[in-house]
Amino acid sequence: MYPVRHKHLAEWNKMSRAMRLAAGAAPTVFIWFLALFLLISAGITYRVLAAHHRVVVETPVELPVSLDAFPERVGQWVGEDVPIPVSIQEVAGNDAFLNRSYRSRLNDQWANVYIAYTARPRTMLGHRPRVCYPGGGWIHDGTQQAQVTSDVGREFPCLIHRFHRPAPDNEETVVLNFYIVNGRLTSDDRNFSGVLWRTPNIDGDPARYVAQVQISSMFENSIRAVAKEIVEPILDFFPDENGKVRAIEYVESSMGVQQ
Repeated sequence: MYPVRHKHLAEWNKMSRAMRLAAGAAPTVFIWFLALFLLISAGITYRVLAAHHRVVVETPVELPVSLDAFPERVGQWVGEDVPIPVSIQEVAGNDAFLNRSYRSRLNDQWANVYIAYTARPRTMLGHRPRVCYPGGGWIHDGTQQAQVTSDVGREFPCLIHRFHRPAPDNEETVVLNFYIVNGRLTSDDRNFSGVLWRTPNIDGDPARYVAQVQISSMFENSIRAVAKEIVEPILDFFPDENGKVRAIEYVESSMGVQQ
């Protein structure tokens, strides 16, 4: 009898152990399936968010008033648009730009005005005369800090750069350069080079921006004369420190008169 009982006990212990092993294996398998599910879900979520982020970043942020509406006549100056190759536009990565040659109606002065706007300030880093002009074959001769007074008496800082091309071109150019950062005029690109300015503009806020203005010609007096008359109209087309765009008022009014 004892051997039989021992045999039954051994079989029971064996079955009990198998049941315990099976019970322990079930949660382990479940945990592995759960971990795999979470991993796959995280991967899908990441790809969806990354795709959305890419679309947001690559979609241009539009200004309330397009730079295309910038006046062709400013004081004594009459402008004519100068096309920029698509390849250069892609490298610049701006949300909007204007490239226009202005000539005086009173004398033989002229200057080229280039305005670039981006609601993603980090894309403006590295795009400045002392980088772009040498990249185009110009030799940098010097840069000086300067002040210009607009036709309404506003003083603003700027940089004046000088470049030349060696023979056989033998060209010289002078470039007046400044920035508008959220409605404030500055000549220092460090004002938008910090870590906070490198974050993407997810909301597409046009009032979180940097605009760069470059006025170039062969003579310094020409670029100063253009800057004096054109800086105030330029400011009108960008949100000021309170987010207001003054150009909305007179551009819409002029369009209404034309209609």
